[in-house]
Formats: sequence, structure tokens, C-alpha cells
Amino acid sequence: MIQGTVIKSTGSNYLVKVNDAVHLCRLKGKIRMEGRKTTNPIAVGDTVDIELEDNDEANIVKIHPRKNYIIRKSINLSKQAQILASNLDQAVLIATLVSPRTSLGFIDRFLITAEAYRIPAKIIFNKCDLLNEELLEIQKQTIDIYKKIGYDCFEVSSYDEKQIKKLEKLFKDKTTLVAGHSGVGKSTFINALQPGLDLKTGEISSAHAKGMHTTTFAELHQLSFGGSIIDSPGIKELGLVEMKKEEVGHYFPEIRDRMNDCKFNNCLHVNEPKCAIMAAVESGEISEERYHSYLGILNGEEMDWKEWEVK
Repeated sequence: MIQGTVIKSTGSNYLVKVNDAVHLCRLKGKIRMEGRKTTNPIAVGDTVDIELEDNDEANIVKIHPRKNYIIRKSINLSKQAQILASNLDQAVLIATLVSPRTSLGFIDRFLITAEAYRIPAKIIFNKCDLLNEELLEIQKQTIDIYKKIGYDCFEVSSYDEKQIKKLEKLFKDKTTLVAGHSGVGKSTFINALQPGLDLKTGEISSAHAKGMHTTTFAELHQLSFGGSIIDSPGIKELGLVEMKKEEVGHYFPEIRDRMNDCKFNNCLHVNEPKCAIMAAVESGEISEERYHSYLGILNGEEMDWKEWEVK
């Protein structure tokens, strides 16, 4: 047996990288059925053992334990989950103010998902070359919200080589999942970060100002300066993993840091007396936008608690 990393999954077949070689592999039946509750027992980023056969084919015979992973819930009634990627050092959201617009609610749900799986998250605001002065100011205010609570944010145009070059240190020697709406420029950004990949890029639909889907499977790519990057399918709407209302605040760093100052241990920070969170919102220590996202999640607004819907 030899050990490798899954770099692409297309359903029944898997590409596994072993040193400088890539093997097309199948999954042995008994592993597929070993009491797994996910629709895909193998995910991009998994460390696996494979056995080579005489006909140049290979079988995956062992899946090593994952240090972490991000899942999305299945849309069918079985409520099974699909693992999007595993063994991540960080997750990066590509966001845009135009063509298409990434809402604050979407950004917050992405960050909450990363918090839930204990994966460090960062935000790259792309297509800055398309912004006028008014939009640049809105972007600056948005970045201030997230920097204040500890999230690193970056502003780039994927067509500016100098700006992209400066971001190499963000990805160097790390395994990074890159996510975002279709059309925000994930593949264009990755092509600029690692010239020669020639990932397929899409156009923006003029009818709806939304991206046209190009990436259909998550795929891991090696970076010449060290590390790897996982390009994921464009996410249309981002729901959250199931969680109790009492747990939601734990995934907002600014709420988590203050919740012990509330009068009641089970405070939901909605209308309870002597709530430290509401006081912090009133004083401006917690942004109203983030607090409204929190309330929206409690009320189940603009989200589906059961799934990530991938466009």
C-alpha cells in the first residue's frame, strides 16, 4: 500500500496524488458501506492508502482520520451530508460588491460555518477595479466590521499582478479552501495566483448579474511557492449546519467574548434584561449589521438550516 492525497472526486472515481504521480482510483465496496452517514465517503483533501493493480488501476483501501472538514447537508429527505473538503488549514471567501454582489448575510454564514468546524477564515474582496468611490467607501466600511472582530480582509483585482503577488504569503505552505458565489472570480484569482493552471472561467449573466457556473467538482491544486488550494463549486445560497439557538452566539466572536457578562446563562441576546450583547450593540462595540445577522439566524431568515445549495 502507498499513501496519497485525494485531489479530485468525480463521484465514483478519485484522483489520488502520490509524490509526483497521480492515480485514478476506485473505492473498495466495504469501505463505501462502513456505516458512513455522508453521501461521499471520500473528499478532496483526504489522506488515503491505495493499492496498485497490474492493469495500472488502483483501489483506495484506507481513509486516514481527518483533522477537520467542511460539510453541506444533502437536499434530499435523507438529510445526509456531503463533505466538501477536508484537512484544511484555512478557508478563504472571495467576495464582491458588484457582478455579483455578496451580501453581508452570506459572508456571516460562511464565517459561522468555518467557526463551527474550527477552521480559520479570511475574506478577499475581489474586483476592486470595478468600484467607484462610493462603492470603495462601502467596501472599506464592510472590511472595518470584520477586521474589528479578528478576520483578516484583503482588497484585490485579479488582473493586478502586484496585488496578487502580495497575497502569496497568505496561501504559502497551507491547504486552503476557496469559496464564494459563482462569478466572483475564484478561478480567475487562482489562475493569477498560480499561472499555468488555466482553470476554466465563466462569464456574468447579463440578465441576472450572477455568475455562470464553471467549476463542477472541488479540486486541489499545488502551489509552486508552497501549499495547495482547493477550488470549490460556486455557492448560490449558504445554509448552516443544524445547531441549537443557544449555540449560535458561540460562532460570533464578538458575542462569544461577551456572553459571560450577561445576567442570565441562557441569554439569547434578544430581549433579556441586563444583556451584555445588546448593550454592546447600543454602544457601537458590536456592529448592528452583525447583530442583525445573528437575529436573522435565530429566526431562520434568509437561510436553510438543512443544506448548502451549490449552484
